[in-house]
Amino acid sequence: MKKYSDLEYLRLSKWDRFVYTLVCTICGIPGGILNFFKKIWAVIVKFFLGVKDEFADIFVTFRDGDWKTRVSYVIMGFGNIARGQVLRGLLFLLMEVVFIVYMIFGGAYWMSMLPSLGKVGPTVTYDPILDVPVTTYNDNSFKILLYGVLTIFFIVGLIFTWRVNIKQNKIAEQIIKSGKKLRSGKQDLRSLVDDKFHATLLSLPLVGILVFTVMPIVFMILVAFTNYDSLHNGYTNNLFSWIGLDNFNTMLNWTAGNADYAATFGEILAWTLMWAFFATFTNYFLGMGVAMMINKKGIRMKKFWRTCLVMTIAVPQFISLMYVSKMFATNGIVNGFLMNLGWITSPINFWGEVGLARVMVIIINIWVGIPYLMLMVTGILMNIPADLYESAKIDGAGPWKQFVKITLPYMLFVTGPYLLTQFTGNMNNFNVIYLLTGGAPTMTDVTGVLGTPGKTDLLVTWLFKMITASEPAAYNLASVIGIMVFIVVAGISLIVYNVMPSIKNEEDFQ
Repeated sequence: MKKYSDLEYLRLSKWDRFVYTLVCTICGIPGGILNFFKKIWAVIVKFFLGVKDEFADIFVTFRDGDWKTRVSYVIMGFGNIARGQVLRGLLFLLMEVVFIVYMIFGGAYWMSMLPSLGKVGPTVTYDPILDVPVTTYNDNSFKILLYGVLTIFFIVGLIFTWRVNIKQNKIAEQIIKSGKKLRSGKQDLRSLVDDKFHATLLSLPLVGILVFTVMPIVFMILVAFTNYDSLHNGYTNNLFSWIGLDNFNTMLNWTAGNADYAATFGEILAWTLMWAFFATFTNYFLGMGVAMMINKKGIRMKKFWRTCLVMTIAVPQFISLMYVSKMFATNGIVNGFLMNLGWITSPINFWGEVGLARVMVIIINIWVGIPYLMLMVTGILMNIPADLYESAKIDGAGPWKQFVKITLPYMLFVTGPYLLTQFTGNMNNFNVIYLLTGGAPTMTDVTGVLGTPGKTDLLVTWLFKMITASEPAAYNLASVIGIMVFIVVAGISLIVYNVMPSIKNEEDFQ
């Protein structure tokens, strides 16, 4: 394919430019994929090289270090205490003592049970005195998995702290050899509220992220490799155990017996992506249009129109959506009104026909979402320099040209991160779908699929049904869906984020 210079490209017609850009994009896909895998390989190589350097530094530090440093390999913080840095040394030592106590009084047990997730389930014995069967509850698979994950995090934390302890000893030796004084405990405390105050402030949020975000994600991922469901809840009826990739095979394999799950997952994923696209961009462009109309010069009672729109979001969303759902039911007021007018002879099944139900949820989501976009866009429109529009008018640009060349590029640049956030949020938009349709109409072309999936279900609503509205509740398959949602959302977010103009060219509108 011929490569055009910038000047030659500008001389092409609009259609030729479009074709040339499209062909270049298609031809660049293989190279882009290759570069993607090259970057992944580079990250893997860099990781292992970093691990090798860390082990080499640990060995060299032990070989060349003094006896205080070598003792610190076994007794954390000993070198710091021996050199006068008592506060640092005691913190390292406290971490080691807490870890040893934890492992003795529970951690070792949880780790030993983690491979089996429990050995003895609930047992029933006969009580001759009371003349009744008595159930004795023994191992708890859920607690074993939970505390096993916690113990692994604790071990990783100890290894990291031990490595910091070794580095601190190495640095202390180098400072003493250079003839300088080590920092005292008072200086360390002062630095925590001075030059290292940012680290002090971030420590608590970091712990919160690890405990309340990272650990639950790891737990959910591990559940996907077990047979954890309401028939194997791990304590009151049966223990659950590791089953490898069987859940992924059930969800994604098209072989006999699993095809219904794979087909259902594929259809719901396709609809989820379609819904996220339309729900995001219809709200975005229509909200922008409403904001531009209200802000247009000559429009009277601007505050009144804004108030009318804001009132729609003042009412709790779940009340509005449930009310609208009842309005469009077969016996709702909309059908009654149309029949009274003689426009229809029988009720319209708004939520029972696939195409109509999907269109309805998109339209109602526009009604719910436009006020938010209108408020956000109003503030951004006020920041666009009026000189740009004056210059465009002088050059003969009409309203449409001004919108395409000035307003839209500015809006896309400023709101790019918001669009990405809104798209990923709509993929997990539970409220609109569940409160309007509940996933209806039900998929009748699949059998034996837990959760009773529907044609308007998103992956997140199907996941919810699996763990609340099905017998047995399939927590393991729901975890697989959660992992797949995470992969899709994370993949789309990373790709779009890296090509977003507002990230690559931050200085353009400053």
